[in-house]
Amino acid sequence: MSLKRFIFFFSLTLCAALAKAQDPNLALQYFSDGEYGKAAALYEKLWENQPGVEMYFEKLIDSYSAMEQYDKGEAVIRKEIKKKPKDLHLLVTLGNLYAKKGDEKAATESYEKAIEKLTPELYYITRLAQVFTNLNKFDYAIKTYEKGGELLKSKSQFAFYLGDLYRNKGDQVPKMIENYLLSLEANAGYLGTLEYYFQRYLSDEDHKELQSQLYTLLQEQPDNVAYSELLVWTFTNRKDYKNALRQAKALEKLIGNKGDKVNGIAQAAEQDKDYDAAIAGYDYLVSDIPKEGNRYFYDAKKKALLCKNYKVTERQDFTREDLLNLETEYEKFLAENEKSRLTAEIIAQLADLEAFYLKNLPKAISLLQDMIAYPGLNPATMANAKLSLGDFYLMNGDRWEATLLYSQVDKQFRDDIIGHEARYRNARLSYYTGDFDWAQSQFDVLKASTSKLISNDALDLSVFLMDNTGLDTTTTAMKMYATAELLAFQNRFDEAFGKLDSITILFPDHTLADDILWTKGQIYLKQREWSKAEAVFTKIVENFKEEIRADNALFALAKLNEEHLNNAEKAKTFYEKLFMEYSSSIFAVDARKEFRRLRGDKIN
Repeated sequence: MSLKRFIFFFSLTLCAALAKAQDPNLALQYFSDGEYGKAAALYEKLWENQPGVEMYFEKLIDSYSAMEQYDKGEAVIRKEIKKKPKDLHLLVTLGNLYAKKGDEKAATESYEKAIEKLTPELYYITRLAQVFTNLNKFDYAIKTYEKGGELLKSKSQFAFYLGDLYRNKGDQVPKMIENYLLSLEANAGYLGTLEYYFQRYLSDEDHKELQSQLYTLLQEQPDNVAYSELLVWTFTNRKDYKNALRQAKALEKLIGNKGDKVNGIAQAAEQDKDYDAAIAGYDYLVSDIPKEGNRYFYDAKKKALLCKNYKVTERQDFTREDLLNLETEYEKFLAENEKSRLTAEIIAQLADLEAFYLKNLPKAISLLQDMIAYPGLNPATMANAKLSLGDFYLMNGDRWEATLLYSQVDKQFRDDIIGHEARYRNARLSYYTGDFDWAQSQFDVLKASTSKLISNDALDLSVFLMDNTGLDTTTTAMKMYATAELLAFQNRFDEAFGKLDSITILFPDHTLADDILWTKGQIYLKQREWSKAEAVFTKIVENFKEEIRADNALFALAKLNEEHLNNAEKAKTFYEKLFMEYSSSIFAVDARKEFRRLRGDKIN
């Protein structure tokens, strides 16, 4: 071999050896495979050639520790400390080496020495604390930040990090809260993050501690908007809308009385059926904020009235006097505001009150007849008014006017959900009047509706018709039953009960037995006779387990116990029985969700 070729191949071999000696991937592979000697040899070279890459230094020390060559590791660390005396995190690395060696005393002394040597320089304080944190030495990290705050003469400088450390420790919640709240002084932008943390990590008792600390801080800093907003949030989060509202009013005055905070709380209270708090909030928006520039004024008046409606009609013990007082509130609103497309929502509510509660169908019909003639009325609002008006006509015995209105809405909104609803009501009217074949054909089409409610109702009636018309060629019993359902729809309850009892007498073995009980239960619900409703639904579940009304009755029993009989545990039992024993029921999915909700699961 010529000298040139020898030199060439020697150079290649040397370059390959040098490249291998400086290959960080190979070093890491050795370390991962437990070949710490080879890893250390490579990391020594890598650190020597690239002293700025701290990972090489750390892996070198870790390799020495893994081989229990603590003296070598200590020598390298001390050499580095001499070169960089301000890098106090090296003392933590040394202490960690002592800890692995089993010398806890030396480790503690090294950690304490690092904190003792701190200087008022933000970078070195933060770096040291972060090294402690990465080693899960939270107490030392806390000491570092606390001393750093003293050196920089700022209590809030590291407060957020201290809050995180106390949260990770998990044994000093008041200190966690204290530091998180202190961090708001340095940066009010932490507010959203803190709300998330408090929502996720605080118990009910911890929330009381949070409120207590906020009250103390607000006494010292009454103009601190972040603390006021957080106090509003705590009350709202705990659904204490009365106190949330009180604090929000104070906050509104602090930031400029625009009503945003109060409106948000009023809406939340309304959603959670705390109608007193909702009404108080909406009334404040009407009376305490100047009308000029008040974007909530008109809507707040309407929402307050709706909440007053709910407050009365959702109670079990409302009286006729309560209903008449509510009617007066509506009349007062309409007297103060011209009847037009802008008040259509209120007129529709009053019409429902007259029809369903005060049993004044002529007035309800008159209100809606006038409303649908208002110029510029929103088409969807008019369509809903026509559907209600159709129902009122039907309740009043005028089926032709009812079907005309349903057909108008169906034609105008053919492919929309409101059109499907109109078609369903028309089909139901045909069912009431005994035209079962046409009704069946419409229900079969509506089973494919995008509205789950319409689809389920259509499916229910379709299956019901198939089950009960095939066996009775005269359909006499079915026509009597349909008439009874129409009478119940018209609130002619005594006549409906009479018709249902007649079917039982004339056709004692008819398959309608469970359906008759079901309709009686629905009438009892309308009459607010909860115990009687529970009795007939229970009879269905016990005596007609294989019939189509069994799952309906189970779901009705669950709702009845939860919403009216104040027995959530019993309701939970019914929900569980439904999705366990009637898994193919259209109610099974909802029953499972309701069961989990009552059990306390978090539902997305």
